[in-house]
Amino acid sequence: MAIVKTEKLSKIYNPDTVPVHALRDVTISFEEGEFTSVVGPSGSGKTTLLNMIGGLDKPTSGSVEIDGTTITGMSDRELIDFRLKHIGFVFQHYNLIPVFTALENVSFIMLLQKREKSEMENRAKSLLEQVGLSDRMDARPKQLSGGQQQRVAVARALASEPRFILADEPTANLDSTSAMNLLDIMEKMNREQNVTFIFSTHDQRVIDRARRVVYMVDGKIDRDEVQK
Repeated sequence: MAIVKTEKLSKIYNPDTVPVHALRDVTISFEEGEFTSVVGPSGSGKTTLLNMIGGLDKPTSGSVEIDGTTITGMSDRELIDFRLKHIGFVFQHYNLIPVFTALENVSFIMLLQKREKSEMENRAKSLLEQVGLSDRMDARPKQLSGGQQQRVAVARALASEPRFILADEPTANLDSTSAMNLLDIMEKMNREQNVTFIFSTHDQRVIDRARRVVYMVDGKIDRDEVQK
C-alpha cells in the first residue's frame, strides 16, 4: 500500500501577476520502505513537490494523501499536528536550535508530542548512538561540524517515529566524506529498519544510492525509474 499519493497536483505562484507553474498535474505514489531520489534542474519542481507532500505549502489544485488521509484542505493547525505525528524532515541548512544540545534538539519534537521524559531521553540517546554521535550528545550546534549537525538532524527527524522522511538536498552543504557518511547511515536505517526516505537532490552521490529515481522537468515528471 502506498503511504504517499498525489493526484493531479499543481502549484502556481504569483497567479495574479507573473504566474510561475512550479508543478503541473503531478500524480505519483511512494511505498513504505522506499529509498527514492526526486531529481531535476533548479526550477523543475522537486522541492515544491516535497513541500506539498510535507504539508509545508498548499497546492493550487490536486490532492495529497498520506496513509489514506487527505491533507489537502487541512487548516494550518491541523497540518502542524499531522506533520508532528507522521512526517520527518531533513533540511539542507540543518535547522537545529542553536541554544539546545544535540540531545535536546533530538528530544524537542518528542516534547511537542508530550512523551514521558525518560522515554524522550532514552530514544534521543539511542538515535544519536545510531548516527555515530554518542560522544557529542551535550554539544551545541556551533560545536559540531556540518556533517555532525546533519546527523543530528536525521536523528531528530526519526525521533517522532514518522511514516517517512523527506530530505531536501541533505548533502548540499557537506564535504564528500561527510556526505558519504551521512548516506551510509541513512541507507543502513532504510535497509535494517525499513525507514522510508524521499530525497530531493542535485547530488549524484545521492542519486547513485537511490533504488528509485524520479526525474522532473518544468514541473512535470519526465521519467520514473527503478535502479538496480
